[in-house]
Amino acid sequence: MRKTKTSFARCESGNFGVLTAIVVPVLLLAGGGALDIYAAYDQRQQMQAHLDGGLLAAARESDLSKQQDVTADFIAAFDTANVDTQVDGAMTNRLKVTRNADGSLTGVYSQGYTTSFLGLIGMPTLPLSVTATVNGAPSTPSTSSTTTQTTPGSCLYVLGNQSQAVLINSGVSLKSNACRVDVHSTADPAFIMNGGSTVDTAEFCVKGTKYIKNGGTLSNLKTGCAVNPDPYLGKFTEPKLPSSCTTSGVRDGNIFTFEPGMHCNVTFNGSPSVTFKPGLHIIKGRMILNSGSTVTANGVTFYFPDVDSEIRANGGLTFTGSPSTSGAYKDILMFEKTSDAANNSRKTQYIFNGSKGENIEGIIYLPNRDVTYNSTTNQTSKISMVVNSVIMNTSKWRMEPFTPSATASTTTSASNGSSTSNVGRLVK
Repeated sequence: MRKTKTSFARCESGNFGVLTAIVVPVLLLAGGGALDIYAAYDQRQQMQAHLDGGLLAAARESDLSKQQDVTADFIAAFDTANVDTQVDGAMTNRLKVTRNADGSLTGVYSQGYTTSFLGLIGMPTLPLSVTATVNGAPSTPSTSSTTTQTTPGSCLYVLGNQSQAVLINSGVSLKSNACRVDVHSTADPAFIMNGGSTVDTAEFCVKGTKYIKNGGTLSNLKTGCAVNPDPYLGKFTEPKLPSSCTTSGVRDGNIFTFEPGMHCNVTFNGSPSVTFKPGLHIIKGRMILNSGSTVTANGVTFYFPDVDSEIRANGGLTFTGSPSTSGAYKDILMFEKTSDAANNSRKTQYIFNGSKGENIEGIIYLPNRDVTYNSTTNQTSKISMVVNSVIMNTSKWRMEPFTPSATASTTTSASNGSSTSNVGRLVK
């Protein structure tokens, strides 16, 4: 009888099926493992950012236990968002803050990432750890015959003497370890706070005594308080406007880089990435950014020559901004014209719509603006902001006092005159 190869073909087909059954799960596991690793890397980046911000805030404290608490408070919101928070136990088991011999602080923060695919091969979690070091405050106060200032530094000055100078709506989370809020209003009510919000600052100082609180948490409220005055009144040199605009009109495209100059009534189509080069940028008229735009402005000062000029974002903005540390406009991130009485008599709205996140620092001087704050801060904003009034809508706001570079570079110890200009700077 003549044999055929049919049986062998069937055998080979069976072998291929067995091989597929073995290989496909391996490929799926490899792909899923890659996703786990990528997600773990993303979590580690967030851990690093929160640890950096926590240590920078803690550097102003001189007591080690307080430094540990400040750092832990800063990263607590991120920590509790992770599914394995309760597995590792208390925060103290995951966060260690130590003071080094030179006074700097080192923090080590550990947090496991719970895997979705690698658990199938016995890896239910990926251990993650980050570290950071910042120059810190001295461990003991300097001896001095002068009185030590005990009041916290002001981050927000609300100058308007009007009813409802501050309105805190539901969903607000304002957190600061060292900031003071100064509300100048003596009206009835000076401020209104609605339920479902938390404002936790070092001090909430209100000149008046009448207010409405419909719920929520408001820490360290003081009424009939001696508010701090406008610290920048008449101190800024207003620039002369150029004879022509550097940029104007509608802009199409995805990536833009702006040189210092005057930008007049600029509208961006799409959701571009906009970079402002270091220097003075005069915004004349309205600059409109669509949702999803990204703005980077490091070493920059924005100047508004009238109350109709502004940068307006239609939500979904990612904004990173810091001022120059030298020159005529050092330390100023934003300021407006205040030398014109007619301009000063018109109070207009200014909206911070960085709803996808912002990272800003510097002086923001807008005393003629009724500010609406809808933003979320990715890191702690170190600011000194002056406004006429403020409405805080659903937002997550983290802020600490901004120290002007002139002050930071001359801070001295009364006992030995040594410089402490590097306090609160990341070392690594």
